[in-house]
Amino acid sequence: MSIDYKSTLSLPDTAFPMRGDLPKREPAMLQRWQDGRLYEQVRARAAGRPRFVLHDGPPYANGNIHIGHAVNKVLKDIVVKSKLLSGFDAPYVPGWDCHGLPIELAVEKTFGKVGDKLDAATFRQRCREYAAEQIAGQSRDFQRLGVLGDWGHPYRTMDFRFEADMVRALAKIVERGHLLRGAKPVHWCFDCGSALAEAEIEYADKTSPMVDVAYDAKDPRALAAKFGVSFDEDAIVAVPIWTTTPWTLPASLAVTLGPELGYALVEGPARDGKRLLLVLAEALVEKALARFGVAEAKVLGRTEGRALEGIKLAHPFYDREIPLILGEHVTADEGTGAVHTAPGHGQEDFAVGKRYGLTDHYSAAQINPVDGKGLYLPGTPPIATPEGEVAIAGTHLWKANDVIVAALAARGVLLSSGKLQHSYPHCWRHKTPVAFRATPQWFISMTQANLRADALAAIKGVAWFPDWGEARISAMVDGRPDWCISRQRTWGVPIALFTHRLTGEIHPRTAELMAAVAAKIERGGVDAWFALDAAELLGAEAGDYEKVTDILDVWFDSGVTHEAVLAARADEGLAKPADLYLEGSDQHRGWFQSSLLTGVAIDGAAPYRQVLTHGFAVDAQGRKMSKSLGNVVEPQKVIDQLGADVLRLWIASADYRNEMSVSDDILKRTADAYRRIRNTARFLLGNLAGFDPAAHLLPNSALLWLDAQAVARAFDVQAEITAAYARYDFAAVVAALQNYCTNDLGALYLDVTKDRLYTMPVDSRGRRSAQSAMFRIAHALTRWIAPILSFTADELWQHLPGAREAHVLFTTWSGDLDPLPEGGVLSREGFARALALREAVAKLLEPMRAGGAIGASLEAEVDLYLDDATLAALAPVADELRFLFIVSGLRLHPLAAKPVDALPAEGVAGAFIRALASSSPKCVRCWHHRADVGAHAEHPELCGRCVDNVDGAGENRRHF
Repeated sequence: MSIDYKSTLSLPDTAFPMRGDLPKREPAMLQRWQDGRLYEQVRARAAGRPRFVLHDGPPYANGNIHIGHAVNKVLKDIVVKSKLLSGFDAPYVPGWDCHGLPIELAVEKTFGKVGDKLDAATFRQRCREYAAEQIAGQSRDFQRLGVLGDWGHPYRTMDFRFEADMVRALAKIVERGHLLRGAKPVHWCFDCGSALAEAEIEYADKTSPMVDVAYDAKDPRALAAKFGVSFDEDAIVAVPIWTTTPWTLPASLAVTLGPELGYALVEGPARDGKRLLLVLAEALVEKALARFGVAEAKVLGRTEGRALEGIKLAHPFYDREIPLILGEHVTADEGTGAVHTAPGHGQEDFAVGKRYGLTDHYSAAQINPVDGKGLYLPGTPPIATPEGEVAIAGTHLWKANDVIVAALAARGVLLSSGKLQHSYPHCWRHKTPVAFRATPQWFISMTQANLRADALAAIKGVAWFPDWGEARISAMVDGRPDWCISRQRTWGVPIALFTHRLTGEIHPRTAELMAAVAAKIERGGVDAWFALDAAELLGAEAGDYEKVTDILDVWFDSGVTHEAVLAARADEGLAKPADLYLEGSDQHRGWFQSSLLTGVAIDGAAPYRQVLTHGFAVDAQGRKMSKSLGNVVEPQKVIDQLGADVLRLWIASADYRNEMSVSDDILKRTADAYRRIRNTARFLLGNLAGFDPAAHLLPNSALLWLDAQAVARAFDVQAEITAAYARYDFAAVVAALQNYCTNDLGALYLDVTKDRLYTMPVDSRGRRSAQSAMFRIAHALTRWIAPILSFTADELWQHLPGAREAHVLFTTWSGDLDPLPEGGVLSREGFARALALREAVAKLLEPMRAGGAIGASLEAEVDLYLDDATLAALAPVADELRFLFIVSGLRLHPLAAKPVDALPAEGVAGAFIRALASSSPKCVRCWHHRADVGAHAEHPELCGRCVDNVDGAGENRRHF
């Protein structure tokens, strides 16, 4: 009758469940964190450490969070938690952007526009209430992701203190000479009814009219003479321009040529029976004439653009003299080499027009005849044609394109027309095309106080991740125009200035006045400015000054958070400059840049030491998320189905430096990877059953060789993982974790040590040695995964045996791991060779298993025939190698004794293998096939070592 030896085995036992059941378990853990004020406890325990400040770029307080929000917040959380475990005090204060048009539009949809059903003050209050509701919802979702931070005290740009600090920041910028007022062309959205910043522009395809228009010379012979050409007949000489914005022609005040470009005078198509000579850039003659229907180019003369400066042309439909001027921005890439110049509708046009005095010579209505809704002003002159006058006043500019093109054709000055699909600036909110309009605005100048040069210098002192971010933002700053910071809306922080009614100059006591205004706003919010009676601050001067009613660009709000949050909350552990800003790649033209410019304008330095950029989430085919495509992955749905930790693992494992692919299939594979990590942790915990570290933990120096090797491997892996965290390479962290769990632990160490853990006496050195190593590894693994798998790490931490800190984030990286001591029975090289042989044996046994010769590897016995060096290296551990190879017998022989049926060890030079099915009986307790099974009367089904483990002092395992 067989004896049941199950009670003599120490099988794994743990309450840590195999199934994560994350959607059910995570909320309870989150509630425990919140109830226990985990963030406050973490900060308290980190007091006195070196500080690392990651500054949160504020998401906009509108709508539910999407997958991009989740990516951004989780990446930040991984950084913060990894810094905590690295021994830093790492505060995290989340924030929200609360002002701006999207909130205005949402409130208008519910309550109507200002002046309809509610006044401006009430409207702003409704905006404030709406933003607060949005923040509450987003905050819940961010916390559900496991993001640790000061959620009870976030910063909100609509808080009175923040609004006041914005005014104070503006005052510093004014004081340092960066503020500029002028009627410059700015991107204007007709749907917003406001100027837009560069960061509020996105480019999309647009189909525009494409026309070539002749500007006839006032004195055709004088222009021809510049090319050395003369004629007697009544000929026309014209300079053609090419444009995709015919609607700007009413504001055309000059034609600009490239000073160093070569120009040719060529024969064009006759007009009204008269000879037509055209001035074209030499490089564009053939292309242009082809558009005009001229088959063969006949060049009459040549000259450079600079020789034509000052020649007078006629406007194509107004009685307006048009000078030929010079500009470096003119190229011979397309068109005609001549650019019609409307200073009110283009930045380069404005710059060259200002240089030539055009902006001073013409009225505001002539420079910009289009109002804020896109309609031509009432006084805009009609276009005279042979059929009569064509009125354009009151016409929207987009509709005016066709009207103007038809009028040009009627006047005979239209040389060609067509359609062009091209990339064109659009409003990022309304997705509608914008236009340049010259309107009185407030700017932060890039040049008048050296801001551009100082910002470019500051960029070089910042560490950029990835490093291409430096070139990207440098190019943007180098080429950007002055920053238009004024908006003509209701919900925002005022440009709290007083300007003189006659001169337009700001009040000489501006710094003092803005300080007083900021104090009022800190008590009562922005309404304090709009309700302010100027006489309260200006006294008798009030009649001479006007309050500015424009509000600040919302990018200024977020751009000065380094001043209104980092500097203002120094008593909460924040500081400027921040150690890290972390946002999506679009923020090189957004928050990174607005923060840089305000930081340099205020402090002369960048507000950050490091900047990390991540890509956008796309589907498995690389397409943007779109409801119409049905490929949107909602983080809330992923959390409900798989849990936040699976979503966090996907975020960490993706290469954030590029676009990040996500889909249901990708997340399913991520869930599988999560289960492998979880099951590894569960196996470790299961084998720590009954282990009390206070009583049973052996020093590393007393561990069996394989256990010491496992701890040493963990030491190396920890160095690899912590280095990857330090350089923000989270995909490398995940790869190292997965490789360690699968290969180092699952396929080797845990597999080999099962025999010892299960079969040796509970208190034997062999078993306690393995448990001591596993205890240290489990501790280390829990800390390694904590920044990424935050909920799982907390759950795992609670199941570790022995006394410990209440939460894993109260600790730092494990200090209980040691490198492999010198002088062990196997060198690193020797162990590597043993593992290579182990793999070769496993490959040889596989066909034996498939063919039915053996079942498990323990049914095999192996002979190894080795060269002298390998034999000498493995000889000290020969008696235990069978446990490393997980076979029932393993014998070492010199290579010279190799029999003819031995096979080469794959991948190992100088080694041969012979494997046979064991003929020895199987021990029912350890499943090894040993010749001494049945040799013990009291335990006829056990091998000798199991008899010793059950009834004796226990076997003596020295190595494996």
